[in-house]
Amino acid sequence: MTVAGDSAPDGEEAEHTARLERARIARELTAAVSGVPPDGMPDALCRACVALLPDVSGLSASLAGLAAGAGVVLFASDDVASLLAEMQFTLGEGPCTQALRLRAPVLAPDLTRGPDARQWPLFAVQATKVGVEAAFSVPLPGAAGPLGTLDLYRDTAGGMENGQLRTALLVADALALAVSVLDHASTDTSDVITWLQGAESDRDEIHQATGMIMVQMGVSAEEALLRLRARAFAQETTATDVARAIIARTTDIRHD
Repeated sequence: MTVAGDSAPDGEEAEHTARLERARIARELTAAVSGVPPDGMPDALCRACVALLPDVSGLSASLAGLAAGAGVVLFASDDVASLLAEMQFTLGEGPCTQALRLRAPVLAPDLTRGPDARQWPLFAVQATKVGVEAAFSVPLPGAAGPLGTLDLYRDTAGGMENGQLRTALLVADALALAVSVLDHASTDTSDVITWLQGAESDRDEIHQATGMIMVQMGVSAEEALLRLRARAFAQETTATDVARAIIARTTDIRHD
């Protein structure tokens, strides 16, 4: 596992190049959402990010909640990227959770063996099961801490070149700005950005199921969420899927 910090400028020319690249990426994301209705914005941003980061197998962006496991997926380029993000919320480990905690990019170039596999043993096993051998997470910067993460994966092991990481950092910066601007008119003060109705729905389902477990078992919110995540891990599914089953009363975890 590698934690990547901000590198020092290489001089005036490098700074000029970075400014031009930042402006280009901002234009791409702005153009992607121009005229798009609110419910289509996540997909539009996803397509733009995929075009800007062609050297990865897939990507997703997630928004962080205040509590562990409360994050929600903003968008995902494919089912594997979506599962990878949900997996980290369910297990409570992985590059995404580390990047949020450290407020710095976290790179896992080889989940099949070595330090990355040892750093997150549960995540590494589950990720490789779905064909992911390398994963990278870049925080979405916010004034009070990361808004969430931009998460990338590859189906073959290998690191990111400096230019690729620099582009990912710039995309994350522009994406964070886009999310903040889109949410600016919202009057809701919840910890997860509110213009994302689909993502918000997933979060609400987890909160509702957690509340049901609290009442049924007489436990704290933290323990209820832990039990929900444990059931998801045991069934090799996501916390959201287990939450839906609990709400529908087709799953009962009181005897786990």
